[in-house]
Amino acid sequence: MNCNRCDGADTRVVDSRLANDGNAVRRRRECADCGHRFTTYERVEQPPILVIKKGGQREQYSRTKMMDGLLKALHRRPVPLEDVEAFARDLEVRLRERPKREVSSRALGEEMLQFLRQADHIAYVRYASVYHEFENIDALFEAVANLVEDRKTAERNER
Repeated sequence: MNCNRCDGADTRVVDSRLANDGNAVRRRRECADCGHRFTTYERVEQPPILVIKKGGQREQYSRTKMMDGLLKALHRRPVPLEDVEAFARDLEVRLRERPKREVSSRALGEEMLQFLRQADHIAYVRYASVYHEFENIDALFEAVANLVEDRKTAERNER
């Protein structure tokens, strides 16, 4: 690993530890030429997951893009960020375990809707209103009525 200050090739690892998410190794390095210390990360290279969009075009899966959509729906809602990150991690694991490296944007959207339905009903309605492209207020009321009915059914089953 070359030094990012002097481009010297003689660097040594001073410290190694797992990064926060456990999916990378964080290494502190020191350049023998100039003494500069810097950090590098070592990750396992994963084959890309492709998302097949509604129009048929393919794009690389972006965890950041997915998280942005969830966090917009969850804005000012009492859902811990840790729950959202755990969902994102679990979803990626499931996607990587699939035999095909492609997934439809519709399937991803449905996964996100299921998570939001369990996590927070208001966030679910926010996301569903954009995702399902409700044409009128009746479609929105129908989605809310389904949530209310599901909640009543769950309460009856708990008794």
